[in-house]
Amino acid sequence: MRRDTLRVPRPLMRGFRRAWPTFPSTWSEASRRVQPAAAQIGRLTGAAVLAYLGSTLLFTHVVDLTAPLTALLVVQASTVGTLRMAMVRVGAVLTGVLVATAFSNYFGLSWWSLAAVISASLVLAKMLRLGAQSLETPISAMLILAVSSPGLAAEIRIGNTLIGTVVGVAFSVLVPVAIPNTRARDAVRGVARSQAALLGQIARTLSSRAPGVEEAQSWIGSAEAIGRELAEAATAVEALEESRKLNPRALVALRIHPELRVALQRLDRCCAAERALAVLAERRAFASDGADGADAWDPNLRVVFSVLLDSLASGVHEFGDLVAADRVDEAEQALDRIREVVLETRARHTELVMIDPMTDTDSWMMQGSMLAAIDQIVRQLDLEHPEQATAAWNVRPGLEWAPRTWVQTGQRIVPPVARRPGRRRGAEDGVTTD
Repeated sequence: MRRDTLRVPRPLMRGFRRAWPTFPSTWSEASRRVQPAAAQIGRLTGAAVLAYLGSTLLFTHVVDLTAPLTALLVVQASTVGTLRMAMVRVGAVLTGVLVATAFSNYFGLSWWSLAAVISASLVLAKMLRLGAQSLETPISAMLILAVSSPGLAAEIRIGNTLIGTVVGVAFSVLVPVAIPNTRARDAVRGVARSQAALLGQIARTLSSRAPGVEEAQSWIGSAEAIGRELAEAATAVEALEESRKLNPRALVALRIHPELRVALQRLDRCCAAERALAVLAERRAFASDGADGADAWDPNLRVVFSVLLDSLASGVHEFGDLVAADRVDEAEQALDRIREVVLETRARHTELVMIDPMTDTDSWMMQGSMLAAIDQIVRQLDLEHPEQATAAWNVRPGLEWAPRTWVQTGQRIVPPVARRPGRRRGAEDGVTTD
């Protein structure tokens, strides 16, 4: 048993699996999952306690928890989100307090004044576009309207709100959130592995027999599930980009979200091609059922396509490894394997049996459609093709001198000269910065 493996009694592990299907199996995995949540809990708790201490120093004879409550609501998962929430929160409280103060000075508390305060507060919240904090405006107004000394209550509420806001913003700047590079990178790699698994499943089936209708439909369902994974990975990349804004840690953290976004675009096109392959398999399966069980697939053609798809499955898997590479040798090995897959797949195209469209129109159309889908995946894996040339994946820890981009020279895209530690970086390197 590995030292890193969690040693939990088997009955207890089964209970954990039922309550938590993705229960970690190693200490490193458990630490990777728990650390972000623990850090956020510590940030929220620390901000709330500091806001409470600041409130007690300013209002010594009043017990009010508005300051720590505001700090809890203001502190978000990113510095930009914290600033945005701070402005919205202060605007909501001030609007409600002003409305309640204006009504209490002239009318006092009654059923119709309460209705007027709530209505006016909600209208102003809509006009100011306070969004999710719109209800904070009438709540603040009602709390001020209900007390015997509205002026003092308004002063205390505004003061505590400002204290909580200042503490929350200062805490987010001084104790910034960790930039979730690993989480976003793993999400993108997970999408690539899911796509590679689907291609491998289709390849294994075609190598032995013609797929059935239910099997092809399950492949379509898998492609749709991968589409949802793509959306989740895109959300993770967006959260990564958001966490870098106004975050001091972004000065030293690696900037990988542009490369991850490019990877997602490529994987999205691969997903569309995989779904097209599954739909073609479903149509051929229906054709087989309509032909009294006869195999609508040409056996030789089916085997050749299985080899092509198996090769593409390896290429997509290596693409995911390239995105998640942590060392120079890993990145270079992944790039070399992807090049081999692209060259091998394109070479195998010539091995396909040429079918005369006049003698077998259905097989000829199926062959063309499948080749188009396969070519789409190959294009996304061909990182050196001029039409597909984009910024390569940024360096991770241990990749200080790894190539950072692909430079076009003539009609061919080649990697720039590897930059060794200590070498001066300049225009002669052929390397562009982010």
